[in-house]
Amino acid sequence: MLRDRSPMDYQAVLQEEPEPRDRGRDRDPPVRPNRELEKLRFFKVYKRRWIVLLLLCLLNGSNATLWLSFAPVADQSAQYLQVNLDQVNWLSLVYMVVAIPLSLVTTWMLDTLGLRVTLILGSWLNMLGALLRFSATPWSMGLVHPFPLVLLGQTLAAMAQPLVIFAPTKMAALWFPENQRATANMIASMSNPVGLLCANIISPLVATTKEQIPVLMLVYAIPAAIICCLATVGIRSSTPPTPPSASALSTSEPFLQGVKLLLGNASYLLLLFCFGSGVAVFTCFSSLLDQILCVRGYSSAFSGVCGALFIVLGVLGAAAVGFYVDRNRKFTEVTKVNMALSALACCAFSVVSQMRGQEVVIAIVSSFFGCFGFSIYPVAMELAVECSYPVGEATSAGLIFISGQVQSVLLMVLLQALTVPLEDSASSTCSTGGAVLSWRVSVLVMAALCSVSTCVFILLFSTRYRRMEAEARAAETTPDGGHPHPTPGPDGAQHRTDE
Repeated sequence: MLRDRSPMDYQAVLQEEPEPRDRGRDRDPPVRPNRELEKLRFFKVYKRRWIVLLLLCLLNGSNATLWLSFAPVADQSAQYLQVNLDQVNWLSLVYMVVAIPLSLVTTWMLDTLGLRVTLILGSWLNMLGALLRFSATPWSMGLVHPFPLVLLGQTLAAMAQPLVIFAPTKMAALWFPENQRATANMIASMSNPVGLLCANIISPLVATTKEQIPVLMLVYAIPAAIICCLATVGIRSSTPPTPPSASALSTSEPFLQGVKLLLGNASYLLLLFCFGSGVAVFTCFSSLLDQILCVRGYSSAFSGVCGALFIVLGVLGAAAVGFYVDRNRKFTEVTKVNMALSALACCAFSVVSQMRGQEVVIAIVSSFFGCFGFSIYPVAMELAVECSYPVGEATSAGLIFISGQVQSVLLMVLLQALTVPLEDSASSTCSTGGAVLSWRVSVLVMAALCSVSTCVFILLFSTRYRRMEAEARAAETTPDGGHPHPTPGPDGAQHRTDE
């Protein structure tokens, strides 16, 4: 049956020839048509692909809420866990620390063990992490200190992050036709920042005092457990019974061979470093926004509004761009234009953030920064696959994620090192008990890095769309020997939808 075949099995089916019934005769009787080859005359799409996409979105969003659940209520968390604020910050930083060494393992798992095993393992790690955090409740505080349990739970959830955040590109390639891949990738990718936004809204509403921190952990643990059960039952296979496109039918390069090919691909390496620096800038902007603005007298509430606008407009921008590139396939042009606009917004923020009384301007700049910057992510992931095909989607996307994480750590350390004590801090609203720090040089360096990487990418990046070329060649012939497909669809491919 084709239902249980992997993409490698499809290749074997294409090479099958019917066995002659009698090799000793000069004239063999007519051979019955191969029904499995007849099924492969069409690339079929299945409605349950939307179930796979929904489960991945829920899992990605749940993992993101666990990541930032304590950051918006750092003071209450520190009091409940009996630690200082630096230790509370480690509950978020552990995600970054754990993700870097586990990323290579995750790319190997996705390309070797498949999407189903990877996502189910991620859902269980996510659930166990959430439940372990909740175990640090008043019932356990008399036996053990609550912070180690919470940190261990965060570590388990952090181990799940690469498993789910690398999956959108792979899922879109295996389950969606070429005219829906960018949209599916965008929806799955943007579920992560939506989860971050939910954490910034839910945590302050639920945990107004330290006594409510256990309730907060329960609020995040219940969805994680439900999503784990749904993923375990709902994701029945890594691939659909029949591939949705020609590229899904082909097999990827082995993991180590794929990494070797990527390291020799100049276009991919340029995207790796330039887009990775953009990820680093966005990470630092999100993490340091409150500290940058409070120096000039802006409240934490206003910083939260800017952060929310940054994410909401980013998701809307990503949705618009995803639909556009699905129809026009202009991955390179869209990436370059949005990187340029994002760099301009970053430069504008570096200037207006050092001024007092500019709430409206800062909110607008933050909105544009998110709108243009976030929309790059899903398109750049698709561009990475196009310029590196036939390397596995998880490998090409995973190395870019690693680049972004490493550059984020380095840039965060650099920006903090460039701060200096501010002599005139009368207007500061920062809640820190130490000296108020000036971020003027830091934000200028951040804008400079964003501008330089953008200019390098715009001037030097050029690539063929290798996956699209392979699909165009495959669309010219049928699997059984070179005749056109009988009923081409509106996008040039031959698709059937199965209930």
